[in-house]
Amino acid sequence: MSKIGWLAAGSALSAAMFGMRFGREVWLGMLAPLVVVSATWLMTERVYKASPERLTSVMISAFAGKLVFFGAYVGLVIGVLGVTPVPFAVSFTGYFIALHMIEALWLKRLFVS
Repeated sequence: MSKIGWLAAGSALSAAMFGMRFGREVWLGMLAPLVVVSATWLMTERVYKASPERLTSVMISAFAGKLVFFGAYVGLVIGVLGVTPVPFAVSFTGYFIALHMIEALWLKRLFVS
């Protein structure tokens, strides 16, 4: 299974385990960080293999896009979908940190190889 497959499987399994009481909040808190980390990793890996010197500028652009996307996503989920804010915020924060840490470890391995 690919890295993204393992990431998705682990995220879905943990969301299923932790989402028994606040199912929708936990799943929505997991969804955006998982999609963003997956997309960023695929883009990073592709750019690094094709042209490593372009990676920094691509990652800076991706960071700016993430800021806008996550702000809009949190506003949409809390404001429009009306989820319970605290369980969503805890889930979102936990998945955001955990998945980005995994991505950082993958970057370290990519740069070492």
